[in-house]
Amino acid sequence: MIKINKFTNSRSILQLEKVLDKRRGVIQNTNIAVVSKILKDIRKNKNKALIKYEKKFSKNSRIKPSSREINKAITSLNPKVKKAIDYAYNRIFKYHSLQKVKNISYRDKLKNTFHYRSVPINKVGVYVPANLPSTLLMNAIPAKIAGVKKIILANPRLNNKLNPAVIYVARKLGIKEIYSIGGAQAIGSLTYIQKVDKIVGPGNIYVAKAKKEVFGDVGVEGMIAGPSEITVVADKKTEIKSVITSLIAQAEHDVNSQSIIISKDLSVLKEIKNLIKINLKNLPRRNIAEKSLKANGLLIHAKNDKNVIDLINLISPEHLELNISKPKKYINKILNAGSICMGKFSAMAVTDYNAGTNHVLPTMGSAKFSSGLNVSDFYKKISYINLSKKGIEVIGKQAITLAEYENLEGHAQSIKSRIRSY
Repeated sequence: MIKINKFTNSRSILQLEKVLDKRRGVIQNTNIAVVSKILKDIRKNKNKALIKYEKKFSKNSRIKPSSREINKAITSLNPKVKKAIDYAYNRIFKYHSLQKVKNISYRDKLKNTFHYRSVPINKVGVYVPANLPSTLLMNAIPAKIAGVKKIILANPRLNNKLNPAVIYVARKLGIKEIYSIGGAQAIGSLTYIQKVDKIVGPGNIYVAKAKKEVFGDVGVEGMIAGPSEITVVADKKTEIKSVITSLIAQAEHDVNSQSIIISKDLSVLKEIKNLIKINLKNLPRRNIAEKSLKANGLLIHAKNDKNVIDLINLISPEHLELNISKPKKYINKILNAGSICMGKFSAMAVTDYNAGTNHVLPTMGSAKFSSGLNVSDFYKKISYINLSKKGIEVIGKQAITLAEYENLEGHAQSIKSRIRSY
């Protein structure tokens, strides 16, 4: 199913780049015309267009669930699932509460005062794929901690029904505005009908493409939240089954998900290759996982530790598992990853639910320049400047020099008008 590859020199590393770029290009260029058409139509025709696309793609005409339907859904939820959600909520809330930002105040020797204040975004739209209550927890809890006044949920129906667990989380978080919509039309609705200030939440390639297109009309996360990815590093002491299950766990998300294993030990890779099919045998989402692994799975035989580190930083995985005996030897040299699970017990799948860290992470190489979702994503930063009489006279003269150098005489005159000597 998956071939064993070597990328140990500059020429072969270039080949790996091509493999990664090919996948990312396919995802980024899929049906862009369809997404653009949906967004333009919703921008112009609002609810009329939204209902049209919901009926077409989701066979759904009930855009806004009633209070009765919401209550019925929550009542139907298994108490065991409610308990698991409550447990995850507490852990995620506690971890993200530690991310609260601090305002900055500064007064210099010229008695100028400066403040840097974090102001919560007013209205945020959260997109949650059909049956993923964990995603709503991950996206809405940081927003709530930041102080966002209004959180709006877009969550598509599954088999024309509300998802009880997602609705229960919404109730727990105090989200009152809920829309049963999905895909690119949900992103269009949040942007042009509900008119939120920012949209967060992962989705398929259509959702990811729509979010990229509406950016500028609305804010989005500072990352590309596309199909899931994992890279696992294994060695001779790694338990093979734990590595294979991590690979499959990521592959079952989506046919476009990417699962990669890196090891310096060829025998480990051969054993993994031989056992993957056996572990897929009874998986409910076997067809999806098989297609994902066939199209995007990689087994990489690394030459040495430096090669391992170089490969990781090039791949820039959403999730990284260092399932090796001495993971700390790599940590300070790994610069590009969304999250890093260290040691044999640190299953990435746990971080998807209730470890406490966020599972909305940068994909498609965007870990090179962005971070996972956090409380800071729900703030705007505003600078406050109060210059003293002495301050404008001293620092203003230097500013005039720069303004005149840049041929911006209006700037220079604006500063001069506040200084008596001019």
